Amino acid sequence: MIKNIKLLLLVSLTFVACSSDDEAVIDQNSSDGLPLTAGTANFSKYVSLGNSLTAGYSDSALFIKGQEGSYPNILSQQFALVGGGEFKIPFMNDNIGGFLLGGAPLPGFGPRLYFNGSGPAQVPGTITTELTNILTGPFNNMGVPGAKSFHLLAPGYGNIANLSLGQANPYFIRFASSPGTSIIADAVAQSPTFFSLWIGNNDVLGYATSGGTGVNQTGNLNPATYGSNDITDPNVFASVYSGLVTQLTANGAKGVVANIPYVTSVPFFTTVPTNPIPGLPPASAGQLNQLFGGINGALAGAGLPPRFVTLVSDDGNSATVESNPLLIVDESLPNISVQIANALTPLLGATTAGYLGSIYGQARHASNNISSRDYILLTARGVIATTQAGAPSPFNTVGVSYPMQDNTTLTASETLEVKTATDAYNATILALATSNDLAFVDANAALTQVANGGISGNGYTLISTYVTGGAFSLDGVHPSPRGYALIANKFIEAINLKYGSNFKGVSFANYSILYPAVL
Repeated sequence: MIKNIKLLLLVSLTFVACSSDDEAVIDQNSSDGLPLTAGTANFSKYVSLGNSLTAGYSDSALFIKGQEGSYPNILSQQFALVGGGEFKIPFMNDNIGGFLLGGAPLPGFGPRLYFNGSGPAQVPGTITTELTNILTGPFNNMGVPGAKSFHLLAPGYGNIANLSLGQANPYFIRFASSPGTSIIADAVAQSPTFFSLWIGNNDVLGYATSGGTGVNQTGNLNPATYGSNDITDPNVFASVYSGLVTQLTANGAKGVVANIPYVTSVPFFTTVPTNPIPGLPPASAGQLNQLFGGINGALAGAGLPPRFVTLVSDDGNSATVESNPLLIVDESLPNISVQIANALTPLLGATTAGYLGSIYGQARHASNNISSRDYILLTARGVIATTQAGAPSPFNTVGVSYPMQDNTTLTASETLEVKTATDAYNATILALATSNDLAFVDANAALTQVANGGISGNGYTLISTYVTGGAFSLDGVHPSPRGYALIANKFIEAINLKYGSNFKGVSFANYSILYPAVL
């Protein structure tokens, strides 16, 4: 009954305007027109710590060109103008991304994405980075994609023997000084005079990008028991972060730290609207409205709020047709499967009624209200309006008559959990930056601005629009080349403000908005 639904998910993307992909030219003039100065900081030995954002991860992979465009590498080029030393990076072996383990591709890693004219696609080519080929360090860029805050303190995080146990990270395996070392130990062993620390994004990100399928571990002080998609307890984060700063500043090093952006400022969560379903055929809309209206009535009788809206139809005669919200699962709702089944059994029989009870017991229509907004994940595009295998017609159209499952949506209640944890982490970061007299980057404010009107410079405006906005790569989470230039400039602004240096930063014009297929 529900057929041929045409989704209004994304505006057709027919071109992407990219500037030259040449290496960035560093402007050697200072921001104030005076001779360059380091101020009160010593940049002779700079070490950066963090996760994928520090490593230069982009387009769902880590690769040479992305590493060269990382914000720490951009900073090191600025620091070199005032006595900064060599900045050594643990480069991948190619511009494809991904790993080989014993010659076979390691599942879940690479290749990177590129824009093929209509959407993201994996670049052609052969992965050549062999995980067992250990690099010789030390390395100044200690950014490790996938690392959470407590991973920076974890001994053995670079031990390949722990990889199958989920207790090691392939990126750190390649450049750890020894199997038993930790990221912070290798960083401190270099006796840095200046450091940058941007960590904590992954402490909430996995929960968010999985649609809240993990566990909010607030109250659990043992991170060894956490799953990969769990939210880190704020007290654990505070203890870890304090320990990191204490070690990094023990020998008088100065540094810069950045807070955690809200996940809802990136296009992974904002590209797919909550209401992409156009008007339904009148018969389909009528049937679903009768069903959903009946459930709403039963909810009202039980003193519970309604869960469904009245769907609009399209008979083909109207010039303008409103859109309908997606049907989603919300596991925070009371489960009324039994009540629905009991109410429908006299009308539809026990089998059909039981089935409808099972799929609608915690279902509702997605909300776009500012105070209670749901976020549809970028990865959900491929399932909306598909046919659910094994589900009877007409209750089998995903997002319309069959609810989208938990891993496709970050619901309003899950969003609040992520925001609450992020706010707690950010309070810790700001407090420790203040008490240790460190430069502080409000990355949260910067990316919120990118998501709400954009940030302009050098004749370009960076916004969070997927593909064409210029700020984010094709994975919808990590910055584009130009996005990393923006991040670097925000770090430079904070460093200038705290230490009296006068770096000018880099021009957006020297960075493309996306990496091409061939680098």
